[in-house]
Amino acid sequence: MGDTEATVKSKKTVFVTVGTTSFDALIRAVDTQEVKAELLRRGYTQLLVQMGRGSYIPTKSEGGDETLAVDYFTFSSSIADHLRAASLVISHAGSGSIFETLRHGKPLIVVVNEDLMDNHQSELAEELADRKHLYYARTRTLHRVIADMNLDSLIPYHPGDATPVAKLINQFLGFADD
Repeated sequence: MGDTEATVKSKKTVFVTVGTTSFDALIRAVDTQEVKAELLRRGYTQLLVQMGRGSYIPTKSEGGDETLAVDYFTFSSSIADHLRAASLVISHAGSGSIFETLRHGKPLIVVVNEDLMDNHQSELAEELADRKHLYYARTRTLHRVIADMNLDSLIPYHPGDATPVAKLINQFLGFADD
């Protein structure tokens, strides 16, 4: 009984963002019963979806004992407020969204849009995942990443030293390391 009361009192929000893009595949993925059930199992109580220019509308829900409260919007002038309030962020692979989330110190799952040609964003997401700053998923693996993630294993990202990022960019562009 104590666990149920604690869950009701503590709101744990998952914030999903696609930035200014259209990424219906991500919105569809977070709207599936498998992903919602996994988030609920992990103690999350609310799902707030920023759907950008997408046309897929997620299913709204008031929430309850066995369901996640779900709400959505297209754009907001206060994304930083949503990031601050989030317990977990699921984001597209845009570098602005990634680094803003990491600067706020929030656990992050980056989902790559596989429909984009020449997707350099996936390389940045994979590199940051290899460094244990975030989790990396595809739309079809999102529920498994949520099920398997250990947020305590993530290493906080400390902005300021641009050397690792510059090195990654140089590698991507084909410049030799010094």
